[in-house]
Amino acid sequence: MAEASRVRAFFTLLRNLTLAALTYAVIYGIINLVAEPGAATKGKLGIPAFLDKTGPTEFIKTTKTGNIQVKFASSAKTVTINPHANVFNRPLTAVKIKDDYLGPRPHVDTEADLHLLVEQCRGTYAGIEKMRNVFDCLQFFADKEDTYYKLPEAAARASTQDPRQAEYVNADGHGNSLKKYVSSSDAAAANGSNIGTCPGPIVPYHVYWTGSATWRVEVFVKSYLYTQNLACSRLWIWLDSDHSPKAVSDMLNKDALFARFLPLVERGDIVLKAWKFPSRIPLPKDEKDVNGFGYYSTPGKPNIKGERAVAENIVEDKNGQNWLVLTPKQMTFLPVAVSDAVRFVVLHIHGGAYFDMDVLMLRDMRPLLLPKQHSFAERWAAHPHPGDYNTAIMSLTANSSLSSYLLYGGIRMGLNFHPRVLGRMAWKDGRDQEFLMLETAAFDPIWTEFNWDREGRCTVPCLRDYGAAFKGKAGAIKDEWESYDGPQLETVDLAEVSRKELRNPGADKLTTEIESDHVPISATPPSKGDHAESFHATIDEEFELRQAGVVSNYTLAEDKFPPNNRTLENFFRGAWTYHIHNQWLKHPEPSSWFSVLEHAQDGFFAGNRTNPYGEKWTGPSIMPYNYWPEYV
Repeated sequence: MAEASRVRAFFTLLRNLTLAALTYAVIYGIINLVAEPGAATKGKLGIPAFLDKTGPTEFIKTTKTGNIQVKFASSAKTVTINPHANVFNRPLTAVKIKDDYLGPRPHVDTEADLHLLVEQCRGTYAGIEKMRNVFDCLQFFADKEDTYYKLPEAAARASTQDPRQAEYVNADGHGNSLKKYVSSSDAAAANGSNIGTCPGPIVPYHVYWTGSATWRVEVFVKSYLYTQNLACSRLWIWLDSDHSPKAVSDMLNKDALFARFLPLVERGDIVLKAWKFPSRIPLPKDEKDVNGFGYYSTPGKPNIKGERAVAENIVEDKNGQNWLVLTPKQMTFLPVAVSDAVRFVVLHIHGGAYFDMDVLMLRDMRPLLLPKQHSFAERWAAHPHPGDYNTAIMSLTANSSLSSYLLYGGIRMGLNFHPRVLGRMAWKDGRDQEFLMLETAAFDPIWTEFNWDREGRCTVPCLRDYGAAFKGKAGAIKDEWESYDGPQLETVDLAEVSRKELRNPGADKLTTEIESDHVPISATPPSKGDHAESFHATIDEEFELRQAGVVSNYTLAEDKFPPNNRTLENFFRGAWTYHIHNQWLKHPEPSSWFSVLEHAQDGFFAGNRTNPYGEKWTGPSIMPYNYWPEYV
């Protein structure tokens, strides 16, 4: 009996082991099948399963309207494609593109006459008679560079100053240890792994962000790379580490979208910084008693560290350095609008310029930031009060009397750093004219439209709401060219520019031949989670789509977003930036102004086009923008 039981147990064990072995063999075979390109299962489009390890791209079904639903490896969503009008065959524009419309980049030492910029677009301080005429202001910016840009005499140029005395912490790229800046003739050119050498001070550009990267981060970073003098600037992205202690690590190691910019982090263009509201901030001594510190007539007694209280929230250490010190109660009371405080703190400590992340750069900011007195912000719409500032774009001289005054003022008012609050304070104390107020045309040219305050002609383009730049359908923007009086735009043959010659990629190297005004599709498989709502097509996928007829000859009549006469050359020419104004949930439609900007940048980073200064991209490879499924 016992012997029979042992026999049954043996055969049961043998059966289980056999089943386990078979199961393992099946799983192992499937893995090998997916992982091995040569033996990968192919779907109806023949896309190898090894692309992004997510399985083959395949047809889902053909709709009643003749469109085709496709599943791409980079997206969990099904994408509906109209074969005759989609992102793969649509011409970028109906007119000839001029990319180098700004001419050569200003000399590295060029300075803007900030007071002239203010006066030309405001009028008198009391009368502000020009403030609402945005069109004339933009025309001045666009056509009169020789009037407001100047190259100082050699001895007065920023590049001839002592880097050891610079206000920026790493103005010479060597921790401010050099005796002089590198000369223009000795400056190294940028390449894929080296940002190059700046023959003058390196200026930091600051932004603040919380959470994972989104399209807003991507378009801001790309607009920075597209327009700025990269060897002479650094983009510092301050990440909220008060609430997310691992914010920097997560952005570097876990953020699929930001991964496309990691080569720029390695090259030095982008610096990720952990933002924690500091409990101690250095202050210069208020020798003239103008910063509102309110020094005690009798300082407190030194503590064990040799520090003594010299004013409310201010201590002086044993070396005579003043420090702004926040109490635990004040730190707890910090308002929700942290970004309002961040800009004043980082500019006081580091100097440079601050930008909200929903700002897009259109011109080189450097000439505005080089003058010795470069403290400025923008007007709040067309509000006439001299204290109504907007600090979406702001510059302050580091560790200066003005930066100390504004910083301490925000602390005195209960850590309230709203720009209009601080601006009114500065006006009341007679310090507003130290903090120049540039009119909205410089940074936010349609704000007067939003508030119905504009006088004179509309801007070019004439956009009357912040959603207009996202619209791409024909006729979606009414009278957008009503103020244009330039030369007739030269049209192009849509049938000719829509052609793309794509040959079958070889086994060893993925290649593509595309007309010069189109952007090569990246051969890099997309990262999982990259733009949760969007997708990216590899060369293989586009080739198979064409082979299967999913991408056919372009037909203008079938296009919901037909190419038009929009090019960056006429996108608020003269303005230094364009402010999106918190349109966080919108996606740019094809052929919209923002789509035009995306294609221009993609073409630049792909090496097919230049930036507005006629320069070619020499940096590392950057993935193009993803496609939004709802617009394919």
